[in-house]
Amino acid sequence: MYLTPQHVLLAGATGLTGEHLLDRLLNEPTITRVLAPTRRPLAEHPHLENPVGDPAVFLPQLAGRVDIAYCCLGTTLKQAGSESAFRAVDLDMVVAFSKRAREMGARHLLVVSALGADPKSSIFYNRVKGEMEEALKAQDWPQLTIVRPSLLLGERVEPRLAEQLVSPFSRLIPGKYRGIEACTLARALWRLALEEEDGVRVVESDELRRLGKK
Repeated sequence: MYLTPQHVLLAGATGLTGEHLLDRLLNEPTITRVLAPTRRPLAEHPHLENPVGDPAVFLPQLAGRVDIAYCCLGTTLKQAGSESAFRAVDLDMVVAFSKRAREMGARHLLVVSALGADPKSSIFYNRVKGEMEEALKAQDWPQLTIVRPSLLLGERVEPRLAEQLVSPFSRLIPGKYRGIEACTLARALWRLALEEEDGVRVVESDELRRLGKK
C-alpha cells in the first residue's frame, strides 16, 4: 500500500464515474495534487489543478510529475455521432492520455473499459474497447489495471434509456452482468490504486462491486 502523498492525473473528471472519483481523491489526505484536464471548468479546490480546453491542445502541455493516472474517458455512439468519432475518444484519446501520463512519471494506470471488451468482437463497442486495452498493454506499463464494469448506473445530465430500463430489474441479473453504481466503481478504483501488483490486472464487474462496498 502507498503510504506517501501522491500526485494524481485524472481524465474524464466531468463524466459519471470521473465526478465520483474526483470527489474521492480530493477528500483523501494522502493526495496532495489532482491534475484533471477538462473541457468545462470544475469547482475550485486547493489540491485541484484544472486545465480547461481542447484535450488535443493541452494534453502535450500538461506538466509536473504524477504517481498514478486514472482514465475515465468514454462516450457513446449516440453522443459521438459516428463510429469514427467514437473511436477518436474511446481509443485514440485514451491511448494519447496514457502515453502522456507515462511521460509524466506515472507508474500505475487505471483505466475504465467495459464488460465484454474484445478486439475480435463482432460488436463495434466491445471491439473498440478491446483494441484500446491491447494498445495500453503494448505501452508496457509497470502496473496497468483495467476495470470492466457492466452497465453504469447513476444520475447523468443526459439519462440513457438502457440504464432506465435495467435499473429496476438489476437484482434479477447475475452478478457479473448486473449494473454497477458509478459511486461504487469510483470507490473500487481508489482501492485498486492502493494495491501494488506489477503487471496487467483485469477486474470485472462482480469484483468491482465487492471492492467498492462502503
